[in-house]
Amino acid sequence: METGLHKKHVVLTGASGGIGTELTRLLLDEGANVTGSFYSSKRELAELLSQYPDQLSVVKTDIREEADVKGLFVRANDAFGRADVLVANAAIANLEEKPIHEMSLNQWTNTLSINLTGTFLSAKHFFSNLQEYPGEDASLILVGSTAGHFGEAWFADYATSKAALYGLLMSLKNEIVHLAPRGRVNLVNPGWTMTKMAEEALMDPEKVKRIHQTIPMRKTALPADIAHVILFLVSDYLSGHISGQAITVSGGMEGRVLYDLERSDDYKH
Repeated sequence: METGLHKKHVVLTGASGGIGTELTRLLLDEGANVTGSFYSSKRELAELLSQYPDQLSVVKTDIREEADVKGLFVRANDAFGRADVLVANAAIANLEEKPIHEMSLNQWTNTLSINLTGTFLSAKHFFSNLQEYPGEDASLILVGSTAGHFGEAWFADYATSKAALYGLLMSLKNEIVHLAPRGRVNLVNPGWTMTKMAEEALMDPEKVKRIHQTIPMRKTALPADIAHVILFLVSDYLSGHISGQAITVSGGMEGRVLYDLERSDDYKH
């Protein structure tokens, strides 16, 4: 299928994560140029760097630091010219369950500084870049979570940081068109996905059963399931008239139990 992504320049934060690495691979296969940010390790991107040396640039970036984010776009422009797309994917989740009355201010602040302030800074400097390098088209894809819609007990910091992205979406969809007349902003909310962030929880068979009780399709997403939806939104050819939309990729998950585990015919692996 034609995507129109040949030579498009995509800046992707969190490129070395599970969804980020898969999306990087898809974009490169479509002929896009990718500037990917990473924080601690680029090991997951090593194979892609060797396969696509002329299409992929990676930049160590702390998205909590404005100078780093500004530098990411400077490096991106130097590598491939104007950044046409930003996928704001970088995020963290604390894996230890913490009720709010036991959660430290440091944990709360750190989660929001990466997941929310880091996304703000990424969007800010992407928009500044659009002002400096005008063009008709541009696209920002925010990566949220179903936790931002349903909430997540014991993980209020993560759920709050993701819920706030909806307000950012609805504001920025109206701002981007003043910089790029056909600019678009959308939000993708993954549900439970087989990434390093979630693998500890998904190694527990009983927890997986409880999770699948809330999902009609009774399966956990793979990174490719999320990456393909983001790819669709990156492409002006495929989704050029879609903006201001929050797309949930969760197998139909609801915030309630749908299946009774006591009935064997109600649960399938």
